[in-house]
Amino acid sequence: MSSHLGNSWDEKLESEFSKDYFEDIRKFLREEYSHFRVYPPMKEILSAFEYTPYENVKAVILGQDPYHGEGQANGLCFSVKKGTKCPPSLVNIYKALEYDLGIPVSSCGDLTGWAKEGVLLLNTVLTVRESSPQSHANIGWERFTDSVIKMISDSPYPTVFMLWGNPAKAKEKLIDTSKHLVLKSVHPSPLSFYHGFLECKHFSKANEFLKAHGRGEINWARRGE
Repeated sequence: MSSHLGNSWDEKLESEFSKDYFEDIRKFLREEYSHFRVYPPMKEILSAFEYTPYENVKAVILGQDPYHGEGQANGLCFSVKKGTKCPPSLVNIYKALEYDLGIPVSSCGDLTGWAKEGVLLLNTVLTVRESSPQSHANIGWERFTDSVIKMISDSPYPTVFMLWGNPAKAKEKLIDTSKHLVLKSVHPSPLSFYHGFLECKHFSKANEFLKAHGRGEINWARRGE
């Protein structure tokens, strides 16, 4: 796994990449990728940071861990590779987007367009063994992504944090809510979607906040490119 990102995250994350716990993550992943199918592909583990440089982050969407089916995960939370059927949670995100902004539900599940708009699509755990959700929990990724959240919270740029589901909501304590907007809802999974996610209007609320703070609105209709 290369830790060279080619943008401002290199300087921001240099200290994390050099810590013992991150070397432990690397060792664990070398073994896992050697003996099992692991997603996303190793070269895409840090894709969220490659697509969305630190100073460009306007919004953060927090997922849990990557999709664990073949050909799905691409390093961006809730996103899938081009040509892959949209998983149920992503379909529900699109339904909420249509309800909020009238943007039609898309069959394209590749969200790199959102990442290029300034949406950091961050899972709290960045890898997973095939067909084994949460199999890479507690190997150190949570410490790494908590540090990322704190870095964004410390930034001078007003940012929107979209926390969907209880694990994501638990991260609110890491965020300076006097400076940033925190939007919370149930998870978009089929189990909880109709308990408030459809009507949450997080997409329009995010744009209202960003516009008010001079950061420019996100084009939520943009998809993979």
